[in-house]
Amino acid sequence: MDLHALRASLSDYRVVLEPDRDVPEWWAGAPSAVITPDDKVILAARMREGDSPRGFRGYEIRFLESYDGVHFEKTGSIKREALGVTGVERPALVFDPTTDKYRLYCCSGTDDGWFIFKLDDAEHPELFDPRTRRSVVAGSGLGDPVNPAVGYKDPVVFRDGDEWHMFAIAGYDVETIEHFTSPDGEEWSPSGPRPVLTNDGWHDHYTRPANVVRVGDGYLFVYEGSNRAWHDPVYNIAAGLAFSPDLSRFKDLTPTEPLLRSTTPGDFHTWRYSEWLLWRDRLYVYFEAATPHNTNELRVAVLDPALI
Repeated sequence: MDLHALRASLSDYRVVLEPDRDVPEWWAGAPSAVITPDDKVILAARMREGDSPRGFRGYEIRFLESYDGVHFEKTGSIKREALGVTGVERPALVFDPTTDKYRLYCCSGTDDGWFIFKLDDAEHPELFDPRTRRSVVAGSGLGDPVNPAVGYKDPVVFRDGDEWHMFAIAGYDVETIEHFTSPDGEEWSPSGPRPVLTNDGWHDHYTRPANVVRVGDGYLFVYEGSNRAWHDPVYNIAAGLAFSPDLSRFKDLTPTEPLLRSTTPGDFHTWRYSEWLLWRDRLYVYFEAATPHNTNELRVAVLDPALI
């Protein structure tokens, strides 16, 4: 893999979705994408406002549809009020070919920590019923010596063969990556090493999951993170790559420096929450990135799959 060529290709992008207000702390991003049976792309994105306290700013999960993977139109949304939560973060939209239905996982926070929830499956994302929200992965709270994580958030969910996988952010003193598996996508159990990748090198503060792409005889594991010495490392997030032959062993391919940062000037170099989608012989990479106005927008880069 030529990391320099990959980085250069990802710097050529189009803007898919801008925040509803072009002022600092308003964001559009955290994408999850699926290919529909009739060969379109549906995106689920998180919209964030900048007025509420941090952690409570995600106000909407927005659905967008495209015939070419680049130009999108809004088709629906779910507000945080309809879900009965204080805020929403990254969604995970999945199409289940065994049922021909869509699944939606998302997350929110409470005083007891972050939790991941799921809605009932639907024939189309516009038909998700927010009243069916139920928790599927939650932390056990402080003081538990076996599982001390106070919460889980920002799930990456996919089906591989007969098994469902979820990689999620685990909230300890820092953010780390944990892996869960399930036979049905409803009941989840911890799996593999904990954490999936260690928090060290350039990502010694946060190390978080972004996406998983099947490549050859293994999986490209896209992760993101931050360094304790960076400006505001809670939100100043960059991206790196790892490889796994079996989703139980992981080798960091970018241990010394991040592969991807926002290419536009500003106080933040945020490049995060990426979704890598192989479609029509091209690789579509959707990602949230910082702008010169200290907002975040949703972008897409279209690549030659041979780069990975």
